[in-house]
Amino acid sequence: MYNIALNFEDGVTRFIECRPHEKVLDAAYRHQINLPMDCSDGVCGTCKCRAESGEYELIDDYIEEALTDAEAQQGLVLTCQMIPHTDCVIQVPVASSMCTTGIDSFNATVAEVRQHDDAAYELVVIVNEKQPTFLAGQYVNITVPGSEEHRSYSFSSAPGDPHMGFLIKQVPNGLMSTWLTQAKVGQELQMTGPLGSFYLRAVTRPLLFLAGGTGLAPFLSMLEVLAKQNCTQPIQLIYGVTRDQDLVLVEELQAYVERLSNFSFITTISDPDSSHPNKGYVTHHIEPAMLHDGNVDVYLCGPPAMVDAVSDYLNEQATAPANFYYERFIPSV
Repeated sequence: MYNIALNFEDGVTRFIECRPHEKVLDAAYRHQINLPMDCSDGVCGTCKCRAESGEYELIDDYIEEALTDAEAQQGLVLTCQMIPHTDCVIQVPVASSMCTTGIDSFNATVAEVRQHDDAAYELVVIVNEKQPTFLAGQYVNITVPGSEEHRSYSFSSAPGDPHMGFLIKQVPNGLMSTWLTQAKVGQELQMTGPLGSFYLRAVTRPLLFLAGGTGLAPFLSMLEVLAKQNCTQPIQLIYGVTRDQDLVLVEELQAYVERLSNFSFITTISDPDSSHPNKGYVTHHIEPAMLHDGNVDVYLCGPPAMVDAVSDYLNEQATAPANFYYERFIPSV
């Protein structure tokens, strides 16, 4: 069996299991996910998607009008003709609602809550049912106990870890922050997901990670995946925060330096009164060598102002990065 991640344009991700020699379209239908299709014979091109990672073959029963050789070389596929040989990630260019598929829900139990000064909380949970499948970098919606509202948080743990972790910004009088002050081990939480189009793609070139505050969370998940894969590409991370006390989990980053010989990181604090050796914003610490003359994939997770600043910075460079993936977040009250 191969795990196939179907990422829809509305941010919903559904995972299906594909049997050996089974076409993706058939596997999706078997999981009651109706991917776009008119013919299923490689003629109409309606089921055209993009394979972002994984190994597969396209059987020859399709016509040029449905999928050209140039499109196939760019990673476009017809799901009615695609037979995976490994786990794959596929971008589906329609909303999940168009495919009669919904978002998975699951329950989890609080295993631990750790507070980092007045900056953040670490929430660790154990899933009560089947371990949810997600991509490193994605998030879930967590319903705040005692309310009908939810808050969205990226996984800081890697897919498959029995304990799922989240790094949550402490917001004064915030709904989730208030609950976390009194959360108890064993308390049950309801979650929906995974969600989000910000996730680690197949690594084929150097990586530059840019984290703002608790935007560090998805990168911890990605680093764990990269460590388990024994990634050999250069990986650099710049972690920027506002205050000294906002700089959390630096020891975890240092542990990845020991596990990944090609990984290094820089921390910086924007408060001019800080005694930290590095001050300013992340853009102040991006060295030309980190961009590898454009042969780099840049990942960014941070507040909107940070995303805008980094986008402007990259647009000003002589050579654009090969890919720029980002996730904006605004801490909810």
